[in-house]
Amino acid sequence: MSDFNQSPSPKAQLDLVYGLNERPKPLIAFLAAFQHLLAIIVPIVTPGLLICLALGVSKQDTNMILSMSLVISGFATFLQCKKVGPFGAGLLIVQGTSFNFIGPIIGIGSAMVAAGTPVESVMAAIFGVVIAGSFIEMGVSRILPWVKMLITPLVTGIVVLLIGLTLIKEGLISMGGGYQAMSNNTFANADNLIMSCTVLALIIILNRIRITWVKSSAILIALIVGYVLAGFMGHLDFSGLQDAPLVQIPTPMHFGLDFSWSLFIPMAFIYLVTSLEAIGDITATSKLSNQPVDGATWMERIKGGVLVNGANSFLAGIFNTFPSSVFAQNNGVIQLTGVASRYVGIWIAALLVILGLLPAVAGVIQAVPQAVLGGAVMVMFGAVAASGINILSGIHLDRRALLIIAISLALGLGVAQVPQILEHLPELFRNIFSSGVATGGIAALLLNIILPETKK
Repeated sequence: MSDFNQSPSPKAQLDLVYGLNERPKPLIAFLAAFQHLLAIIVPIVTPGLLICLALGVSKQDTNMILSMSLVISGFATFLQCKKVGPFGAGLLIVQGTSFNFIGPIIGIGSAMVAAGTPVESVMAAIFGVVIAGSFIEMGVSRILPWVKMLITPLVTGIVVLLIGLTLIKEGLISMGGGYQAMSNNTFANADNLIMSCTVLALIIILNRIRITWVKSSAILIALIVGYVLAGFMGHLDFSGLQDAPLVQIPTPMHFGLDFSWSLFIPMAFIYLVTSLEAIGDITATSKLSNQPVDGATWMERIKGGVLVNGANSFLAGIFNTFPSSVFAQNNGVIQLTGVASRYVGIWIAALLVILGLLPAVAGVIQAVPQAVLGGAVMVMFGAVAASGINILSGIHLDRRALLIIAISLALGLGVAQVPQILEHLPELFRNIFSSGVATGGIAALLLNIILPETKK
């Protein structure tokens, strides 16, 4: 086993208040953990809330799913920080529900509901796919060098960009009030636009303030203001708290288990890309923690971190929630506080589990109107697309790379906007290419292999 106390060269050292293996006093650890919580609690519950709203999941089941999102995220964060055997990176890493999977789940899940499949059966199929796909990520963690050769930053950047761009539609629907508003003719009415635009404007304004903690908590602060505004306008709905138990007991396979090939194909590809995204996030955390960013120790951290990504997605499927991944925003909190102690991560994990076991927390979150949430998710989804652009900006964009980007984006966005193009294809091909992310990603992967790379 590698020495996890190893440090990089002195010139790479950052000025930390608490290093990786130092134990802050309880009050300091709690305050540092609370700052991380401010940055992550909204992104953790948002994917599950959007999916449940889009598919028409009952209030009680939505409450349970949101609670489990917090519990499972807490468990994964504990593994990442504590490092148990091969599981975990041994760094201050926070893990939560991934935005990457929202598009395929909503798109294909909505089609299943529209075809007459009961919502409970749709959820069973989704969680069956979540479990099956998790083995891809766990397997990838064992063969990372080979996968990195096959799925290059060019392919990863295109897929992440496609994920963000295809989610923009869902963000706009949320700003207008969501699918329910579409069905009752209140979509994009004055109230919904006032609430969503207020939240969006506040996020922009708060990011102009030169107080770092305000910037890092801008989305949460804006949502709280939007929540209060919605209360004054009479749009808060606390029916999700009705009949909710005092404590949420985790219930394995509440919906049962099923499977859908049409959902598995795009999900499998996104699991691969999420694994490679985790490499970048873990490397950034390692650097901020004054730990190696290459060599055997770094590779062991990477393998352990990606393994938890997959293992925790397996648990997520068992306990009725959605795939999780390493969060990048917590690296900003480490820079802000100078606290890189992994013991702070254990405090974060405990807070997440406690909040998840209290259904009242999920009920209060669920009460927020979708228009309020829409103002924030537009920023979050745009940030996913911007992350893809950031990946692509780090590579040499020669004629070959630009051609691959052009064709992949055209095919991926084209299928997302005009799915009827697949109507007359055999069912197998419809299943494979029904997701714009899968279509564009497969195109990028194949073109990256087929088109010869220009010799430098």
